[in-house]
Amino acid sequence: MARIALVTGGTRGIGAAISVGLKNAGRHVIATYAGNEAAAASFSKETGIETVRFDAGDYDQCATAVAAVAANHGPVEILVNNAGITRDTTIAKMSRDMWDAVIDTNLGSCFNLSKSCFDGMRAGKFGRIVNIGSINGQAGQYGQVNYAAAKSGIHGFTKALAQEGARFGITVNAIAPGYVDTEMVRAVPADVLEKIIARIPRGRLGTAEDIARGVVFLTSDNADFITGSTLSINGGQHMY
Repeated sequence: MARIALVTGGTRGIGAAISVGLKNAGRHVIATYAGNEAAAASFSKETGIETVRFDAGDYDQCATAVAAVAANHGPVEILVNNAGITRDTTIAKMSRDMWDAVIDTNLGSCFNLSKSCFDGMRAGKFGRIVNIGSINGQAGQYGQVNYAAAKSGIHGFTKALAQEGARFGITVNAIAPGYVDTEMVRAVPADVLEKIIARIPRGRLGTAEDIARGVVFLTSDNADFITGSTLSINGGQHMY
């Protein structure tokens, strides 16, 4: 029977590639989204992947959604915490609301979903949790103190939860993508993008599929002895 996989932010960009990659690997995938109904409907129609809407930064909504998935399909066995937003500006201009929104969605969601799924994984003696961090959580980035703090927190969260999950057959790992050719990155001015690519030894942006392949591996049976690790997929831009 196919393992149940839940991918937050799983209908667009990197999340969509992860959802498709897991489906192609034989998983039963449920992709979550926060508000873009049109994009979610288009994704579901194109891929046949079930979608569910809730705010990953809201603990109660996460708990309710995970319980519904378990009731309909069985306990979540594979969790990919991919949901994320940006509210970029310097700290001089950053409001507390901008800080809270990014921390709650990018880091708080990892707690919300992992907490909601953990008991089911523990009972089944199997679990795979992959948290999507960022190169900017490793190296920092000007104008992103909120985003860098949240993503850096993900890496610490991963190491701590991995120690709790190991004896129950639950592995917890992170992936730190570099600059990936997504809608957000394509919006960067051409001259700035050229400078970014020049700092990547591989000489190109990453693709969403580059990240998805990492997730598929870390959630497979072949990755059973890997836990508490961060896999950097960044073309050599930051070796951490």
